[in-house]
Order: sequence, then structure tokens, then C-alpha cells
Amino acid sequence: MFILKSGIGNYINLSGKKYSYFAGNNYLGLANHPAVKKEVISSIEKYGINFSASRETTGTSELHLELEKLLAEFKNKDDSVVFASGYMGNKILLQALQDQYSAVFTDESAHPSIVDGISSDISNVYFYNHCNAEHLETLLKKNNNYKPLIITDGIFALTGEIAPLDKIYPLAKKYNAILVVDDAHATGILGENGRGTPEHFQLDDAENIFQSETMSKALGAYGGFISATKEIITKIRKKSSVYIGSTALPPPVVSAGCSSIKILKQHPELRSRLLENERYIRDEIIGMNFSTTTENTPIIPIFLNSKENANKLSGYLHENYIIAPHIEYPVKMDKFLVRITVSAIHTKDQVEQLLEHLKKWRDKYGID
Repeated sequence: MFILKSGIGNYINLSGKKYSYFAGNNYLGLANHPAVKKEVISSIEKYGINFSASRETTGTSELHLELEKLLAEFKNKDDSVVFASGYMGNKILLQALQDQYSAVFTDESAHPSIVDGISSDISNVYFYNHCNAEHLETLLKKNNNYKPLIITDGIFALTGEIAPLDKIYPLAKKYNAILVVDDAHATGILGENGRGTPEHFQLDDAENIFQSETMSKALGAYGGFISATKEIITKIRKKSSVYIGSTALPPPVVSAGCSSIKILKQHPELRSRLLENERYIRDEIIGMNFSTTTENTPIIPIFLNSKENANKLSGYLHENYIIAPHIEYPVKMDKFLVRITVSAIHTKDQVEQLLEHLKKWRDKYGID
């Protein structure tokens, strides 16, 4: 575990020393953006630190309404609702849709929030092979006496792989299923406007696709949100026990979300810069013969055959003032990995330094 002694950006401070930061999820560099910080300071001066109440009692402020309006416009949906954390989103959304399905089909490498979000009332839960639409169809066909809901990560948090919605959505239509996408790592990244995985596959306006999302990754703020029809959002506000029982997001967090959404819409070059950095680094890593994934996302894993080697590579980078952690996460994986995260604010010098040390590691220890 690293103990931060600074904010996060392309560099961080640990124990008085400066490190290149290729970790975390600050994909667009908004978590420490000067304009965001300025708005946050203003909101604290006006509203204080906490509204100290749930949204359905006395905790809703004009700031919450502004943020939800901005998110709905960004997502091109009727309405949005924000809540305490992105992790809650799948539980809230599945609860809102509960009368429309009787079985859940999910990727075997699904994020823990997906598995935790499935109600204990649903006994029919099926796991299909990772990103394997053929196996998903086999399960759908075999269990066609249920009303199906398919749920998957959009971008998988550890590997950066993109769920094949171009293959999954036709199955959802064929078997009359609802499709839910946890787009925590895709929001602000994928699609022409950064709306996420459905937009990436030209499915932005397709029927029966729902997204759970967060402001804590590319948007650099905090809190979860769902954008959907008025009917779904109203149902969440009036019937979700998780939403109703939670304290409203605090003023600084809401203000940060408002500011970040505006920056994202006004500066599409941030996404372009991010993807340019990512493509270059990934191509170079593949050229070194490291095992990795090929999708154009900010998450670049280096797969290794042992936990010891993953720890050694991460430690070697740390010794050379680069942070790229060996990640152990409660997700089904058959390899060990060092997770490199690319940001729009990484400089050319930082990128070349990272690649130089990866080459040195490869030449000394190999690629396994």
C-alpha cells in the first residue's frame, strides 16, 4: 500500500520523493484540475462540507439538480440520479429493474459490484466464459424459461478489455433480455462523445440497454450515477432502499462533478490525447513481446506467470520512480498482472522513461 503525500496527477509524492504515476483511474487528469479545485473551494464557502440528510428528506440542493441535469444532457437521456458511490450503482439499477427479469447472466470476470448487486431473491445466476458471446448464448438457450437480464462490465477494470456488446446485444434482442453495462471505466472514454461502451458500438439509442456509471474515474470526481428514462429514475428516487437510505453527496463532491462534466464537454482533446498516449505505450509493450491486451483503453496490463514476478516488476519500476502496481483483486483471473494506467496528462518524457525501464526489465529477466 502506498501512502500519498500529495494529490494525484501525472506525478505523486511518496515519502518526499517524486514518482511518475501510472496507476489509479484518473484517466483525463481531472482529479487535480485547477478549474475543478476552484469550483470546489467556492462550493465549500457557500454550502459547507455536508448537507447531512438523505436526498428524499432535506438533502437535495440546487447543486444536485444542476449535476443531474448536466449528466442527463451529457448522456442524452431524459434524467439522471446521483448517489454515494459507483459501487452502489449495479445494486440500485438491478433493484429498479427487478420486475423485468427472473434470471441473471454475467461474465465470469465481472466486477465484485455486479455480483454483490444481484439480489439474494434471484437464485438463477449464470456465469458465461469471459467475453464469450457463444457461451452466453448456450446458457440463454438452455435456460429460456426465465426472463433474462445480462450484465457485464463495459471496460474490465484489470485488463482494459472491452465487452463485446456488438455480439452480446443481438443476443439480448434475440432472447428478449435486458442488457446492463457497468461503464465505470468507459464513461468519459469510449464513444464519439465519451458516453461509454454502448456509444462505442453505435448502440447509444438501442432499446433495453442500461448503464451504471461513476464520476470517480475519468471524471475525476466522486459518486455514482444512472442516466435513463424518467420512469426508471423516478422509480429509483421513490423505491430504492439504497438511494433513499443514503446521505446526499456532499457539496464539494457535487461541485467537482459539475465542473468535470463541463470540462469534458468543452475539451474533447483530452480524450484524444489520452488515446494517443495509450496506443503508443501499448504498441511499444506489444513490440517488446510482453503479454497484454489489444483494446484501445487506458488500462494496459502486463501479464506474468507468477505473483513473485509481478511483484518484482512493480518493485523494479518503483525503484526507478515509477508507480505501476501489481494488482490482486477479487476477480477471476488465471494470470498475475502489473496494471499500467495511462492518462491524458502523461508527458512524452514520462512515457519514454516507463518504456525504457520495461525494456531493461525484459532484457534482464525476460517476459514471463
